[in-house]
Amino acid sequence: MIGHSEALPGIARVALIGGLLATLAACAGSGATPTTVSVSTVTPAPTLAPATPTAATSLAPATPTAATSLASATPTAAVATATAAATSPAGLPAGTVLAWGDDSKGQTKVPAGLSNVVAISAGDEFAIALKSDGTVVGWGANDSGQATPPSGLSGVVAISAGSSHAIALKSDGTVVGWGNNVDGEIAIPAGLSSVVAISAGGDHNFALKSDGTVVGWGVDFNGEIDIPAGLHDVTAISAGYLWGLALLKDGTVVGWGDKYPTDTSLSYAKVPSGLSDVTAISAGYYHSLVRKSDGTVASWGEGGDGATKIPNGLSGVTAVAAGGNFSLALKSGGSVVGWGSNADGCLTFPAALKNVLAIDAGGAFALALVQNS
Repeated sequence: MIGHSEALPGIARVALIGGLLATLAACAGSGATPTTVSVSTVTPAPTLAPATPTAATSLAPATPTAATSLASATPTAAVATATAAATSPAGLPAGTVLAWGDDSKGQTKVPAGLSNVVAISAGDEFAIALKSDGTVVGWGANDSGQATPPSGLSGVVAISAGSSHAIALKSDGTVVGWGNNVDGEIAIPAGLSSVVAISAGGDHNFALKSDGTVVGWGVDFNGEIDIPAGLHDVTAISAGYLWGLALLKDGTVVGWGDKYPTDTSLSYAKVPSGLSDVTAISAGYYHSLVRKSDGTVASWGEGGDGATKIPNGLSGVTAVAAGGNFSLALKSGGSVVGWGSNADGCLTFPAALKNVLAIDAGGAFALALVQNS
């Protein structure tokens, strides 16, 4: 969810609509606040999210401030590892979904018989899945209709779950939204088209267009949609709870929003100085994660529960997902590593977790797209 974008599922390269169906795998982070620090290993799968900007989106020049140092400490809790039976496939064949963690709203109760899934997205307390036939299925909290996709919705190529709303990108480059609309979360801008990727955050959204520009809509209390003036050459987007991230063609990252942090040194939008060679991004509730071209991970933001304390020696990562107060990384061999808080069981992986194609992190639960055996 929240913030989940990484690069195109990889939540990270810009692909034309025609190529999205074959490469769907998304990951979005959302967030809850846990209390323990632990590390585990599993196979993740990020989610793609295409979005549509609002006509009223304001553009204010802004460049993320540097000064935040990269976190690369080794978490102190136990480390567990789950290795996939086979290496991850180059594409994303249809699979099944596993869910674990907090289940207070039924968010880990995957619908019986759900199959042929090609992309997943975890919201705050709900989840959505995209099937190979272009339809969407939802479950979990539904107080605002967030887990109930519009009747007849089809032709979908990417999905993204926010706090209590969701958006979907269609094969014609347009965007559809449903769920909470108190702050205009699903008020898709009239005429929005040529969208290639989307990302839903707390109460705002971003849409990446084929020309490398970004449109945002929804709440703007913290500057969530104050997209830097002149921002272009964007290849991936990710909406956090109160901020946004964009990955540029040159491998650098731009951040905006989160204007009123209690401690400005922990601002989620302050991209670390000198950060480069990034290939995937994920904005969570309280922290951000990026995957670099060498397969390593960098992180910044609030890390009181160890969410930014990257395990020492972590490498071979292909995708990342920032959740509430926990983080997930998918490795090239099909295994997943997790660190941060395990208060809600987010790092207690299912025994059946193997052959993972994609992952996503919600507020206090996680999803994995698993290859059919």
